[in-house]
Amino acid sequence: MNTAGLQAVVASDAQGRGASSLCRPEFWEEALRLLTEASRVLIVTGFYIRRAGAPETDGPPGAVILGRALAGAGKRVVLLTDRRNYECLRACSRSVGGPPVARVDDPWKISMWMDLLIFIERPGRAADGRYYNMKGEDIGDVVIPLDDLAEPAEGRGVPVLSIGDGGNEAGMGALYDSLLQILPGYARCISRVPSRVCLPVDVSNWGGYALAALLSSHYRRWLGACENEEATMLRALLDAGAVDGISGVADMSVDGISLVDLDRISLAIRNWYLGSF
Repeated sequence: MNTAGLQAVVASDAQGRGASSLCRPEFWEEALRLLTEASRVLIVTGFYIRRAGAPETDGPPGAVILGRALAGAGKRVVLLTDRRNYECLRACSRSVGGPPVARVDDPWKISMWMDLLIFIERPGRAADGRYYNMKGEDIGDVVIPLDDLAEPAEGRGVPVLSIGDGGNEAGMGALYDSLLQILPGYARCISRVPSRVCLPVDVSNWGGYALAALLSSHYRRWLGACENEEATMLRALLDAGAVDGISGVADMSVDGISLVDLDRISLAIRNWYLGSF
């Protein structure tokens, strides 16, 4: 399977953040193995933009499309977030027939029923125990520590798969030393939360879409995002109160990227799938 071709679409360091330059084709191969072997999957997402007082548009769409693809492959899937992100994630999932959404504000109350834990664009604790945004600002006062699920999961033999685009997300601790080398000015903000497989990408949503395409190629039927679903999910998110994570404004965009360009990437992912046979 040409995972290098898929990686070129979603992890080319197009945003200039540096993290996605660490992505490797073998990461995708290992991620696909985890997805196909799993039967009960918990996907955790939701990044609250403190200055805007709202969740961001990156994370929920990727979680919804990946979760729906896994459900379409016969897996049991639950999307999980906290009270600040719940309404937006639920609206996003409902808009395209995605998986059920659960809310929890205490990670220790979560039953370890899953056999795969996935983080997509979820804040991850740094070495000092705090949480940071891409500006290096401490956002710990608005973060529910759902990243605390990672260590007990791995301790019970449940693998953790993570997707992030900046280095401050849960699971990016798997690339900690490499991230320190390429982002020395951001060192104190890099997450130490571990994962079995970490996918650093240009935009976290695209990591979820790409994994759905990998599953589609594996099962030889399209399970990913369909035409106009990007717009449908974004409208649902904005109606529920979400904002673009970079601008802090309720625009039809993700990380400053317009809907036109988002659709271009979705089409490129679909075209990769069509050429994968």
